[in-house]
This record gives sequence, structure tokens and C-alpha cells, in this order.
Amino acid sequence: MPNYWLMKSEPDVFSIHHLEKKGVAEWDGVRNYAARNFMRAMKKGDRVFFYHSNAKPPAIVGVMEVVREAYPDPTQFDPKGDHYEPASTPDKPRWDVVDVKFVKTFPKSLSLDEVRGIPALKGMMLLSRGRLSVQPVSAGEWADIVRRCDPLKSQLA
Repeated sequence: MPNYWLMKSEPDVFSIHHLEKKGVAEWDGVRNYAARNFMRAMKKGDRVFFYHSNAKPPAIVGVMEVVREAYPDPTQFDPKGDHYEPASTPDKPRWDVVDVKFVKTFPKSLSLDEVRGIPALKGMMLLSRGRLSVQPVSAGEWADIVRRCDPLKSQLA
């Protein structure tokens, strides 16, 4: 059985449409230890909600799948890059990425306000630790969200 996750990105930086065009992408730039540790727990085949943050409205917009487990984020070693981490070295990297592939864009997104209004989702980490960019989702939460966003549930088991 796969595990379930939610990962956030600002759509003007990297949206689900960017991922759809690329097919597979490194999920880089995570610079929070809790989020990094969740990425380290991800396994190939795990399913992930793609969440557009800092959007109007912020919303769960689709699904990705983990296709490569955690490995060192190459952006931490680039002194000219936005995600450079001077304390990281190739033999002691601090930050990781996972590779994800596009699965689908939902026919109907689920906004943060809608999530707040659903009693079955009130325990979601999204509501209690909202700023965390990578977070687990329970199997029950996953099923409830899929039912609301994609009644046909194609490719979402």
C-alpha cells in the first residue's frame, strides 16, 4: 500500500501544469527539517497531492507519484542559486529531493477554505501546520479528498 502526502508549490514558481509538461521533476528547494524528514520517509509509488500555495485560492489541484526516493538536493551546492546552503557538502548534505511524476489534474480543485469546512478533514496537518511544505495525509483524508475532487477516481488508488 502506498503512503499519502501533500506537497506545496507556488503556482507562479512551479505549478501542476509545469509538472504535467515535464512529466517527471525533482521536488527541490525544501529548506525545513520536518518537511525534509517527511521527504526522506517517502517511498517509490507513494501518492502525493499537489497543492498550489500562495494562490487565489490556495487549493489541492491534482496528484503526483513518487518515482525516486530521497537523494541530495543538487541546488544546495550551487553558490549562485537561490537554494544554496554553504554548510552542506557533498559528503554531508543537509537537504534532499524526491522525484515526482505527474498523474493528473483534478476536474475540481479543493480550496483551503473548503478543506476547513469539512469535518472529516479537520485533523489534517494542512490545517494545523499550514506552512509546512511537505506533510503526510491519512488514507481516510486521501479518499475523502479524491471523492470530492474526482468522482471517477481514475488513476488515484
